[in-house]
Amino acid sequence: MEPAAAGQTPVLDVGLSGSGAPRPRPPWSGEQELKSALLELVVYIAFLTILCIVTFGMVSTDRYYLNKVMSHVFLEPSSEDANNRGFKNIQNKDDFWKFAEGTLLDGLYWNKWYSNNTLNFQNNNSHIYYENLLLGVAQIRQLKVRNNTCFIHSYFQNVLEDCYSEYSYGAEDTSDFGLGSSPEWQYSSGPSFSPWHWGYVGLYRSGGFIFTLPKSKQKSMEKLIFLRHNEWLTQGTRVIFIDFSTYNANVNLFCIIRLVAEFPATGGALTSSQFYSVKLLRYVTYRDYLLASCEIAFCCFILTFIIREAIKIVKLKKEYFKNAWNWLEMLLLVASLLAIAFNIYRTVQVSLLMEKLLSNDCVYPDFYFLAYWQVLYDNMIAVTIFFAWLKVLVFKYINLSKTMTQLSSTLSHCAKDIIGFATIFFIVFFAYAQLGYLVFGSQVEEFSTFQNCIFTQFRIVLGDFEFEAIETVNRILGPLYFITFVFFVFFLLLNMFLAIINDAYSEVKGDFEVMPYQRLKLRDLIRKCCNKALVKLRLKKPEMHPAGKNLERNFQPLKESLFLSFPLKVALMNRANCSNQP
Repeated sequence: MEPAAAGQTPVLDVGLSGSGAPRPRPPWSGEQELKSALLELVVYIAFLTILCIVTFGMVSTDRYYLNKVMSHVFLEPSSEDANNRGFKNIQNKDDFWKFAEGTLLDGLYWNKWYSNNTLNFQNNNSHIYYENLLLGVAQIRQLKVRNNTCFIHSYFQNVLEDCYSEYSYGAEDTSDFGLGSSPEWQYSSGPSFSPWHWGYVGLYRSGGFIFTLPKSKQKSMEKLIFLRHNEWLTQGTRVIFIDFSTYNANVNLFCIIRLVAEFPATGGALTSSQFYSVKLLRYVTYRDYLLASCEIAFCCFILTFIIREAIKIVKLKKEYFKNAWNWLEMLLLVASLLAIAFNIYRTVQVSLLMEKLLSNDCVYPDFYFLAYWQVLYDNMIAVTIFFAWLKVLVFKYINLSKTMTQLSSTLSHCAKDIIGFATIFFIVFFAYAQLGYLVFGSQVEEFSTFQNCIFTQFRIVLGDFEFEAIETVNRILGPLYFITFVFFVFFLLLNMFLAIINDAYSEVKGDFEVMPYQRLKLRDLIRKCCNKALVKLRLKKPEMHPAGKNLERNFQPLKESLFLSFPLKVALMNRANCSNQP
């Protein structure tokens, strides 16, 4: 081993390699590097604070209550009339017409007060629950499939003539039908930018056979009755969308509502709903403008981080991309840039759409597009702030804490064992998932799809499962599946996983006890800086060493001793003893 260069203090890092052995690190000035890391940590905490203010300033509990109120009106009405059923109770096409002519119109048009007095709103607008302004009018559209889009077996070709397959883009019916002179009987293609809808049994595109409800409740009733009598819904109908939007000025929230009724090829109906309460008009109050200033500060931080990472890439070139944490930095920056770009785009689009709506309130305002992307933006910003916290607490400043260093060393020490264990675990886990899907898939909802089987087995591990559901289907394979899965996965494999972690932690902890943690502690640096500041302000006298020497003068030898590894100190002591011998 070559001796250390003159003027350099060889240092042994406490970080452990994959085998658990200490790995050497280059010499460095502990105090200076700790100061640099502390300064960077303070700047990053300031950025994280701005990011939290921007993120949580966009959300409020009012969104949940607004969604709950609106869903109660249409999904589960409190009416005692048997014909006035909620949207969740739709089971066939006949139930849909009862809902549309009853609950839907009663929920959209609030014309009377609780005392039965007529309400006179401006421009004959409707206010759901007297507080939520109905924007424009509601829109109803359907998607159909063509006849003879599936194959009939030869045994039944003389009995069955019609065959309508499940919905797909290739099987969609775009030809006019019924009274083809009106728009609701003619196919209309949707906007190219409009997102497709992912339902229970299909992926549905925008467009279809569309009509809007008039501003008057009576005219809307007449139109629905007319369409029902002329069979607007056919055997080929596969899905119906009901879209409308409201605005609550009290809390400055838009509520974009979509009710979906799917009619699968098996018959019956599957209902689902989407209630998006979003704040599309961002800058109204003084608090909103305060958030706008934080957004500007956030953009400045992102610009600074981009410049810093660009400088690193120029200096390190290919070496920059070999570090996993640099990829985390780039992921954080990309997510932030996308969030900024969408925020600007959303503000512009809302202004244009509101101008169109105010010019004609008898059309359907398509806020669903903006609400859809607003939800994606919220999800993206949630992931961004998650990685930001993960970066500051775990990855970037992990070496400032002895506990976090032990954690990272433990994970790196047992990484190979965990990968091998994960391979065995998922082979067994997916084998049981296939067994459950094939045996119980046709009878039990939790096993109806392979994806549901995977989630159900995780619930079994956590103890959240009804055993009677599978026992009723198969009294032999049901108990056998459950007992063997709990034994092999829960008792055997999960305990083996814990044993691997525990064994690695014991080895790492033993290494740390033999070789003490030698990095300069953060609290020591903060205490020293505070003492210096108090001494300069003459609020405290300089601390003196017991031997009478100033502690400040002896800090450098003490620091060198702190960073010297134990074997190196023993070698230096032996060398000094040899030189003192005659």
